[in-house]
Amino acid sequence: MDLRQKIGQLMVFGFKAEHPSKLSDEIKDLIENHNVGGIILFGRNIGTPEEIQQLTTTLQAATKNAGHQQPLFICIDQENGVVRRLGEGTTAFPGAMLIGATRDPKLAYEIGKASGEELIDLGINWNLSPVVDVNNNPNNPVIDVRSFGEKPEMVAEFGKQLMKGMQSSGVITTLKHFPGHGDTTVDSHLALPVIRHDLDRLRRVELLPFKESIDSGADTVMSSHVYFPSIEPEEKRPATMSKAVMTGLLRDELGFDGVITTDCMEMKAIGDGIGTPQGAVEAIKAGVDLIMISHLPSLQYEAIERVYQAVISGEIEEKTIDEAYERVMKLKRTLEWNVELEEFSTKGAHEKIAEDVMRKGITILEHKKGTLPLSKERGHRVLVVYPENSYLTQVEDERFSENALGNLVKEINPAAKVVSVPQLPEQSEIDFIKVLANSADTIIVGTLSATRSEGQQRLMLDMLNHDKPVIHIAMRSPYDLGLFPGTDVSVATYEFTPPALRLAVRALFGLDKVSGSLPVSIKDMK
Repeated sequence: MDLRQKIGQLMVFGFKAEHPSKLSDEIKDLIENHNVGGIILFGRNIGTPEEIQQLTTTLQAATKNAGHQQPLFICIDQENGVVRRLGEGTTAFPGAMLIGATRDPKLAYEIGKASGEELIDLGINWNLSPVVDVNNNPNNPVIDVRSFGEKPEMVAEFGKQLMKGMQSSGVITTLKHFPGHGDTTVDSHLALPVIRHDLDRLRRVELLPFKESIDSGADTVMSSHVYFPSIEPEEKRPATMSKAVMTGLLRDELGFDGVITTDCMEMKAIGDGIGTPQGAVEAIKAGVDLIMISHLPSLQYEAIERVYQAVISGEIEEKTIDEAYERVMKLKRTLEWNVELEEFSTKGAHEKIAEDVMRKGITILEHKKGTLPLSKERGHRVLVVYPENSYLTQVEDERFSENALGNLVKEINPAAKVVSVPQLPEQSEIDFIKVLANSADTIIVGTLSATRSEGQQRLMLDMLNHDKPVIHIAMRSPYDLGLFPGTDVSVATYEFTPPALRLAVRALFGLDKVSGSLPVSIKDMK
């Protein structure tokens, strides 16, 4: 390999084509003429299972025909729950916090194994999961239910088991977002978060899940675009570009000798600061092995050239490139050339596993005894109110933004009155619902991160002013439950996937049983 070819192997790029099963001209050129060694898939690349298989085999065939020594990394953000890319024809597996609510780490292994089997069958060999951030900040806008919970020991055990389950299926795994994104109030997609804890606290909390998973054989670690002033002396230098974090902490102190990847370098914490191409240079200097640029071909080409010129000028030592290349090649030697795949057929076998875990994680707190089960009689008037759209953060996929709560209630009580509202309902919309509530026997209110929506809070508080049983379903963040202690029944589904909501609704009507317990504290949220 010459220098340019080695640099190409340190790149992980995304692309957009005219059809999900097709390659773009740019990504073909980058693979064939720039030796780019990794691809990240997003919703825009995901069609039916057959189309995904066509895409991944085409990618690997192009890679092999171009003379690459090892297969292409094909990665995806399939965390499950609120962050997932696979859709039609695949299993909707529960996400981290719903698994955490089962309090059974063995179930994390089962979900990891089953989820990994589907990825491998589709030709996807690398999953950007598990999230081992400790969500100890109720106001975290981007991690939240992507974490297993608020206790580092619990997150460590569940993350480790999910990782091992995926590895058993043959999938490369990723611990993220090092050294922790759980105690932030800023989304790094939008700006640069800062975590000011001292190193002792970081070791006890944020670093514990990473340390335990690394000791158990982690494949890759993803850096966070978060600034840690107690570790990095240069102001506003995110962990991704910090040698003190990537080399000093992750390599030297925690002993990680695997592959380090960045999060997407187009995120505003990098893109609006030093910029994506120069950020790639700084990340490699810090000790990162793989540079991830998810969207713009112009930035992808520029980053390759900028890194090359940095080596030629001496800004990056060539041995740094060589060492990163060797780590990447070592991991790639575990992969197979999947240029032909068998028919995808694993979904049916996994639906029961996913449903059983959801049943053990969904949490119902009946504060006023006798409220449940709800009557299934048509004469029992049920009002269902919920936000119409569930797309909340940039890491989530717009394709899964529709909310099914109303239809799921009507499956059991066809006479139910269903009203959907915007994420941020106006007072006029709330006043209209108050009138409808006067004629209801039971009110069901679904919320989606109401801690960040004053309109949802006003709506719920107005419903509580009616002398009617009120059931609150927190369809994403369980912290919503702490805002409304006066409800008769509180439900946490931890995600708005139809299977999770269906189980919760059936349990409310006495048609199913759920047994989860909250993995985070919700007190003092009001």
